[in-house]
Amino acid sequence: MKRAAPVNDINESNLVVKKPRTHAAGLEAVVVALDRGIAQAGLSRTARSLLRLNQRDGTDCPGCAWPESQGHRKTAEFCENGAKAVAEESTTRTVSPSWWAQHSVEELATKTEYWLGNQGRITHPVVIRPGDTHYSQISWDDAFELVGQKIRESTPKRTVFYTSGRTVNESAFMYQLFARSIGTNNLPDCSNMCHESSGSALNPTIGIGKGTVSLDDIHQAELIFVVGQNPGTNHPRMLSALAACKDNGGKIVAVNPLPEAGLFNFKDPQTPSGLIGSGTNLADEFLQIKVGADLVLFQALGHLLLEEEERVPGSVVDHSFIAENTDGINAYRAARKTIDWEVTEAATGLSRTQIATVAQMMVNSKATIICWALGLTQQPHSVNTLKEIINLLLLQGNFGKPGAGACPVRGHSNVQGDRTMGVWEKPQEPMLAALDKEFSIESPREHGLDSVDTVDAFENNNVDVFISMGGNFALACSDTDLLEAAMQRVGLTVSVSTKPNRSHVRHGLTSLILPTLGRTDTDDKHPGGRQVLSVEDSMSVVRTTQGRLKPVSDHMLAEPVIIARMANATLGADHVIDWKAMADDYDVIRDHISRVLPGFTDFNARLKTKNGFVLPNPPRDTRSFKTDIGLARFTVSPLEYLTPPVGHLILQTMRSHDQYNTTFYGLDDRYRGISNGRRVILINAEDAIEMGFSDRAAVDVISTFQGAERRADDFRLVFYPTPRGCVAAYFPEANALMHRELVARESNTPGYKAMAVRFVARAE
Repeated sequence: MKRAAPVNDINESNLVVKKPRTHAAGLEAVVVALDRGIAQAGLSRTARSLLRLNQRDGTDCPGCAWPESQGHRKTAEFCENGAKAVAEESTTRTVSPSWWAQHSVEELATKTEYWLGNQGRITHPVVIRPGDTHYSQISWDDAFELVGQKIRESTPKRTVFYTSGRTVNESAFMYQLFARSIGTNNLPDCSNMCHESSGSALNPTIGIGKGTVSLDDIHQAELIFVVGQNPGTNHPRMLSALAACKDNGGKIVAVNPLPEAGLFNFKDPQTPSGLIGSGTNLADEFLQIKVGADLVLFQALGHLLLEEEERVPGSVVDHSFIAENTDGINAYRAARKTIDWEVTEAATGLSRTQIATVAQMMVNSKATIICWALGLTQQPHSVNTLKEIINLLLLQGNFGKPGAGACPVRGHSNVQGDRTMGVWEKPQEPMLAALDKEFSIESPREHGLDSVDTVDAFENNNVDVFISMGGNFALACSDTDLLEAAMQRVGLTVSVSTKPNRSHVRHGLTSLILPTLGRTDTDDKHPGGRQVLSVEDSMSVVRTTQGRLKPVSDHMLAEPVIIARMANATLGADHVIDWKAMADDYDVIRDHISRVLPGFTDFNARLKTKNGFVLPNPPRDTRSFKTDIGLARFTVSPLEYLTPPVGHLILQTMRSHDQYNTTFYGLDDRYRGISNGRRVILINAEDAIEMGFSDRAAVDVISTFQGAERRADDFRLVFYPTPRGCVAAYFPEANALMHRELVARESNTPGYKAMAVRFVARAE
C-alpha cells in the first residue's frame, strides 16, 4: 500500500545493531525492493517502471553505471537498490508551493536528508529572495530571466556550473556548451569527488581515462580482483557478473577493510538456489587490508611476480607485449627488486603468506581483471596506487585480450558520459576546437574550477552565480560547515532538482529551485512528440533511455529545455547557437555531438540499433596506447601508506545499504546489521577498549589535518570487525570532518578515505 511521506525524522536513540550478514541479495532483497516501490508510487506505477528498467527501449536505471548484457536480458534486469532509486523518482508524493509555504527554510534546515528527500517530487519552480523566510512560486519565464540577469551582471570566472552523474548525455553536452558560450570552464562535477584519481592515473599510463573491459570480459576472466568497493550495496548487478565468472571457473580476490556481505556470498533472487538455497560463494581469498595500504600490497605483488619470473623464466611476464607496447620496465624491475616484509605486513595488516597466496593466483592466471572503486581513489596517494595496478596488468599483458584489463567501477549512472560529453574543468584542445568550429563560438582555454576549487572559491567569496544540474553540492563536498556558511553569501544559487535536499536550505542570497523530469518520466512536450535520451555505462556502451510514466506535475521541464531557456535568457534569442532547436528535437543535439566528439559519428542512427554502440577503446580494441609517447607506461612510486598521529585512527566514509550518494532511501543498513540510525562509527573492539570506550559509547569526533581540526558531534561507537587502526562512518554525516585541503595529489579528489580522527566522550 502506498504510504504518505514520513512526518518524523531520524531518532538516533532508536539505533539497532545486529550481527553483520555474510550473504547479499536473496528473497529479502525482492521483498524490500517491492515494498519501497509500492510505498512511494503504488503497485501499478511501480510495476510499469520496473518492468522497463534497463530493457532495450526502456529506462536506464538512475542508480549505478553497471552495464547491461548485450545478449539476453532478464525480465527483472535490476537490483534492489536500482528499484529503490526508481521508487524515489517515480513517487507520487509531491512538494507543491503550498508545501513550501508550510515550511520555513529555518525549519527545513533542522531536517535530515532522509526526511527532506522522502517528501516527494518538486512540482513548480520556486524562489527565495533576501529577507524571505519561505520559498514561493515563480513563473518559468521570470525564473529564467532572473538567471540570465544575474549571469550578465557577473563575470564568467565568478559563475560556476556543477553537475551530477544523473544528467544524460544530451543535457551534459548542452550544459558544457552553455558554460563555454559565456566564457568559463568552471564545470565541477561529481567525478571530481570520486573517480578523478582513476582518470589521472589511466590517461598517462594507458592513454585513456576509462576502463578497458566489457561485461563479457568479466564473465571470461580467470582471475578478478575486487578492490576498495562494496558491490553488494553500490553495484549489486555486478554480483551476477562475478557469479558468472565463478561458474566459468574463474577465481575472485576481494580486497577491502570491511568484510562486506556482497564480497562473500551472492543469493541471486532470479534463481531457485538464490531464493531458497545457499547461493554462490564469491571470494576465493579475502584480504582485509588496512585503509590506505593498497599501494603497499600492489608493490608486494609486483615484487613476487618478478621474483617468480626470475625463478622460472617465461612463467609470468609477457615479454613480447612489454617489448612492443610499453616503456619503463627496467626502472620498474629495479624498484620492485627488494621488499621490506616487516613494513609491508605492518602497513597492510596482512601476512606474507596471504599476499604470496594471491600472487600465486596471479601467476596461474592468463587473464586477470582488476576492479576498483572509491576505496582506492580518495587518499593522498590514490593516483600512485592506481598506477601500481596498471603496472601489474602490464606485466602480464592483461590488455586487449578476452577476460583481462582495468575496470574502474563508476558508481553513478552516466557520470562517465558527462565527462565524455565535455563536462570537465580541464578541457582538451581538440574538443574545444571542434566545439568552436561547430557552433562558431570561441571557447575559453583557461582551466576552470573543479569541486574542491569551487569550495575554496565559495570560502573566498569568488562566486556570484552557482548553478547545479542535479546533485547536492552542500552535502557532497568536504568542509561541510564552512561550505554551507559560504554558500549563503553567494548572490544566486540555482538548483535543477527533482526533490528537496540540503543545498536548497543552505542557499544563496537569492535561490531558485527548478523542477525537472527524471529518467522515468515521459518527455513528450515537444513539436515532434516523445523524445529519447542516451547514457554511457561503465564499459563505454552508449544506449537509449526513455521514461514512460506520466509526470506528477505538468509544471516540470526536461533538462535540455531548462538549459536552452537559461541560455536564451542569458545570451539572447539571436545568439549564434540555436538553443531552441536542440530543446525541441534531441536528434539535433546528437547531430551536433556527432560532429564534435570522436566516436559518435552517425550518433542518431547507431543509437537506434538493438544494443546501442560501444565507444572506441584503443587498449581494449587494438592493444594500442594513445599516450604522449604512443606506449603504455610502467611507473615507479615510493612506498606510501596512511599513518595517523598518536591517539588517532584512520576514518573512511561509506554508503549505507539504504542510501545512494546523498539520498537516503531508508534507515536499514542490513548487511552490516545497522538500522534506525546513521551517526555511528564502526570500530575494532580492541581499539575502542584501548582508548577507554565501550560498545555504543556516545562520542564527539575530531579530525586533524596539518594542525587544523574539524568536529562532528553526537556519534556512537559500534564494535565491528574492522582492521586495527581503522574506523568507518557514513557520509555525508562524516563530511564535516573532511578538511578540503586533504586531497589526492594530481587529481585533487577529496581524501574521504584518509581522515585521522580521535574521540571525545559525550555526556548523555
